Amino acid sequence: MSFIELKNVCKEYANTNKKAVTDFNLKIDEKEFIAFVGPSGCGKSTTLRMIAGFEEITSGELYIDGKKMNEVAPRDRGISMVFQNYALYPHMTVEKNISYGLKNMKVPSKEIKKKVDWAIDILGLSEYRYRKPKNLSGGQRQRVALGRAIVKDQKVFLMDEPLSNLDAKLRVSMRNEISKLHRNLGSTTIYVTHDQVEAMTMADRIVIMKDGVVQQIGKPMDLYEHPVNKFVAGFIGSPQMNFYNVKVDGNKITFADGNSISVNEEISDKLKNRKEVILGIRGEDIKFDPQNIDVFKENRQKAVIENTEIMGNENNLYFEFGGTSSVARVSKYEVAGVGEEVEFVFVPHRIHFFDIATEEAISI
Repeated sequence: MSFIELKNVCKEYANTNKKAVTDFNLKIDEKEFIAFVGPSGCGKSTTLRMIAGFEEITSGELYIDGKKMNEVAPRDRGISMVFQNYALYPHMTVEKNISYGLKNMKVPSKEIKKKVDWAIDILGLSEYRYRKPKNLSGGQRQRVALGRAIVKDQKVFLMDEPLSNLDAKLRVSMRNEISKLHRNLGSTTIYVTHDQVEAMTMADRIVIMKDGVVQQIGKPMDLYEHPVNKFVAGFIGSPQMNFYNVKVDGNKITFADGNSISVNEEISDKLKNRKEVILGIRGEDIKFDPQNIDVFKENRQKAVIENTEIMGNENNLYFEFGGTSSVARVSKYEVAGVGEEVEFVFVPHRIHFFDIATEEAISI
């Protein structure tokens, strides 16, 4: 049995007709870093709270280290949790906030000091040891919350959107801090976020949820390269994948604006008996450079640039194509001005196709 296992776990609140979480199944290995990701209201935090014991499981079973936990009190589950709002005691110093839980656990004073000194050192909080939360920055408060969790020496860490209150620069540095902590401590970590960049950069595996239902579970690049449906394809990746409703006629794919491309026999065979599908392609697979245009010249297209985003290391070019707004992600050396007509090609083997009715991926 895996270290943590959820079997057909469901959550339904009273006086509601819809389940908040439906038939959630997941096996987590010891020391694994798992991210739950999805839009607001998808059930990711509810699932985390059921694992913690803060929410009752309506049906299904939860096991931690081989023991069924459905009826076990939160304090007895061997879990430490880091919350979105830090949940620090405002009247206590950094040192006392970190040590408070250990005192409640009746840990000997010498052991408490040893653990607190260790946490303060590895989290870079030495100069803030005697400050209270009101005198700390957001990043420092989050590190104190992490310190309070790690000193308990639990086998499982649960983190509920711990970086959402931080600015962009701090989020990047704290992502690095949390990843290093995970490697150093060897704990099993479940991390909830709505930010797909956090999930992609930190997790060993990602669980993508929508409306309380798991859409796909896998390694970050597996989800990016092989999404099982349109929702996953659109949620993972920035900028979002471009989608077009297209008509299929043999090896010819026709867009809503009348433009068309041809596909090879292998792809056309997979699409046979389908009159209409959804075509998806990521921005980096739309090419503007002469080399790619020459290689795929039979599918060369034209468009007028409507907007540009200069990102420093790359540029995003926006244009109307296929009856919808599209975006290409190009190198920093490829610059096009607003109103400029450009040529481009779709890289054929990087195109995704989805069923028009179910939005499930079509295996190519």
